[in-house]
Amino acid sequence: MLKTKEMLKKVGKIFWEWVLGLTTVDEVVVSTIKETKRRAQLVKNEACDVVKAVKEVGKQLKDIPKAVKGKTKKRKSKSK
Repeated sequence: MLKTKEMLKKVGKIFWEWVLGLTTVDEVVVSTIKETKRRAQLVKNEACDVVKAVKEVGKQLKDIPKAVKGKTKKRKSKSK
C-alpha cells in the first residue's frame, strides 16, 4: 500500500512537471509569434517609406539634365 502511494506521488509529480513544461513552451511560442508579427509590420511600414523616397528621387532626377543645361526651375510669377 505504501509503495503504491509513493509511486502515485512520483507519477503525479512527473505529470505535473510535464504539464507545466508544456505551458511554458506554449507561452514562449505565443510571445514569439506576437513579436514576429510586430516586426513584420514594422518592416512593411519601413519598406513603404523607402518606396516613397525612391519615387521622390526619381522625380528629382528629371531636373538634373535641365540644371546641366543651365535652365532654371519653372516657378510661379510674382504677383503684386
